[in-house]
Formats: sequence, structure tokens, C-alpha cells
Amino acid sequence: MSKKLYVGGLPYSLNSDGLKDNFSQAGTVESATVITDKMSGRSKGFGFVEMSSEEEAQKAIDMFNGQEIGGRRVVVNEARPLADRPARNNSWDHHSTHSF
Repeated sequence: MSKKLYVGGLPYSLNSDGLKDNFSQAGTVESATVITDKMSGRSKGFGFVEMSSEEEAQKAIDMFNGQEIGGRRVVVNEARPLADRPARNNSWDHHSTHSF
């Protein structure tokens, strides 16, 4: 069963193919996605890698967590489902009316 990993602290120059190439050192990468800003298309500095097995996912965590990729120290851990994450505390109210 595949396992999804969160990868934070990525260099902004790294794309999804580069992320996949790096993590393929730990095993079979099912998918690799660098998250980008919808407006500018620039990397947000984090992404997700799906490894083909639990063992390969753990190997990737052991290999890359705390290591440097492209001059930046990355954080690698098991991705949590959306429902398991703490709620964001945004002070901006999406439903309020603003006059500009």
C-alpha cells in the first residue's frame, strides 16, 4: 500500500520532476508534486511524495528528513489527511463585506 509524505523547506527552484528524482533514491515514487501558487505559478516551498510502500516511505523519511536539498534543509514526515490537521486560525473573514 502506498504512503504519502509531506516534504517541507524545498528550494523554490525545485519542480515536481526534481522532487521525484531525489526521492527515487529511497524506492519507487508513485507521484511527486511541488505545490505552487495559483496566481504566480511559483513554488510554495513544499510538496508531497507518494512512495509505493510503507517501508520505502520510512526509508525516504530516514534518508531525507533534516538533510539538505538544493541548499535548504528539508522536513519529511507522513502526510496527514486534511481532516486530521488543526483548523487554521485566519483573522480574515471570507464573508464580510469590504468597501474599497
